[in-house]
Amino acid sequence: INMSEAIEPRIDAYPTPNSCFTRALKPDLRPIDPRPNGFCSPVDGTVGQLGAIQQNRLYQAKGHEFTLEELLGGREKSAQEFVNGRFVTAYLSPKDYHRVHMPYGGRLRETIHVPGRLFSVAPLYVERIPRLFARNERVISLFDTPQGPLAVILVGAIFVSSMETVWAGVITPPRARRVQLVNYVNGQTPIILDKGSEMGRFNMGSTVIVLIGNSDFTWDSSLAPGSSLRMGQAMGQFQVRPTPIPRA
Repeated sequence: INMSEAIEPRIDAYPTPNSCFTRALKPDLRPIDPRPNGFCSPVDGTVGQLGAIQQNRLYQAKGHEFTLEELLGGREKSAQEFVNGRFVTAYLSPKDYHRVHMPYGGRLRETIHVPGRLFSVAPLYVERIPRLFARNERVISLFDTPQGPLAVILVGAIFVSSMETVWAGVITPPRARRVQLVNYVNGQTPIILDKGSEMGRFNMGSTVIVLIGNSDFTWDSSLAPGSSLRMGQAMGQFQVRPTPIPRA
């Protein structure tokens, strides 16, 4: 762990291992892609896969695929919004910064907590376990953006005993037995997060999956499976300049 990047660099200042994993970084250490139509990395980590969603199927590794419906907890209506869109999976190792940030600004529509397994998401297991990301526990946040729907999905894994969001706090634990949905539109004060804003965090390492509903989007040509990521770095761009997000 590169503690020189943390606001508090002394290991013995953290009361628990999790408080160290979720450490805050020094201000301005991760500059955010400033382009209004630019899309930035939500995390420090490594690209697992990225590319186009083929109809409703996402590539996992070595011939393994899974569907949007499986990933989104069986919600077919939500899955339809991302058909033929774009996706990226980003792996966070235990040494990485464990906070998750917005890759693009948007207004929160709903969250979906899907109970499941806690398989390791290390590359070896991703290559061997079919549909791993659609089987592990996950917290799905759906946003409406000026460029269309956006999903930021926190995938649980072995040792990842806690996932939380900035608006709801700890979502897991406790363990759930069925899919739980929370609507943040009807009768709610709008939750709007700008690009680069913190939206959640993990205990230990895991994986974040981002789904983009707008197919008029291009990934940066320098990115490929295995590419290193730093939160805020440019990953791609939309082809249409956005309109402002409604604040009310």
